[in-house]
Amino acid sequence: MTVMETMTSTGTDVPTSDADPSSRRRWLGATVKRILPPAGILLVIGILWQMAGDVFGVPDYILPTLSEIWASASENWEDTFSSATVVTLTEVLIGFGVAIVVGVSIALALHLSPVLRTAFMPLLIGSQAVPIVVIAPVLAIIFGYTLMPKVIVVALICFFSIVVNTMHGLASVDPELIKVMRTLDASRWAILRRVEIPAALPSFFTGLRISATYASVGAVFGEFAGSLDGLGYVMIQATSQLQTDMVFVAIFILTFMSISLFVAVSIVERFVCPWARKEDRR
Repeated sequence: MTVMETMTSTGTDVPTSDADPSSRRRWLGATVKRILPPAGILLVIGILWQMAGDVFGVPDYILPTLSEIWASASENWEDTFSSATVVTLTEVLIGFGVAIVVGVSIALALHLSPVLRTAFMPLLIGSQAVPIVVIAPVLAIIFGYTLMPKVIVVALICFFSIVVNTMHGLASVDPELIKVMRTLDASRWAILRRVEIPAALPSFFTGLRISATYASVGAVFGEFAGSLDGLGYVMIQATSQLQTDMVFVAIFILTFMSISLFVAVSIVERFVCPWARKEDRR
């Protein structure tokens, strides 16, 4: 049992009042308060957007109205957007998964070995200085119009924040906990598994949430560089034909994809490290 699990089992981090109806009502009220302000802003933006074409006469090839965008999505969903969404979503999920595996592996290796940390950390930082828009065409030349270059681009965009946040979490463990484990004659692996990894989970999920917002951007960059399908490919084709409504449909789908991945990561975090929720409420 890890130190964090021990805290959970003793009731230190999860209040018993969570099951109380009054606590649920308070949670519901707080959730509504968080949702209403951004929902109100989106409503105002939507009204102004619609008025731009209906009232002020902005041409639809510059800014189509929301009703035109919805009509375009409905008309072209089966023929165009359904398959393109599946392709882009596949690239996002595979690339995001690769970024998690690679990022966590690098973070653990650098945390356990100061020599590796000194040697590779500057290289990791330098890798982020190279624009992805420059790397994507090179990958397309090497691997062709396949899934591989898009997955690599997504992984390159996502892995760095996972590495940095996971390393920060591993290094920010309370030294007293490590002293206790050493007093109990715990091995280095036992300290890592029972103390450092559980303590690093909130930071790890922070890195995941940051990466989740950029994963779809990486997929589109890869498709811009070279592809035969996907939302990025649809945007390129629609732009050349001044089909701005289709471009906005693709943008909305990508936005929804990023938000959904962000929410999914947050939900997993609630189950994996529930103690972080109480620390955030303090």
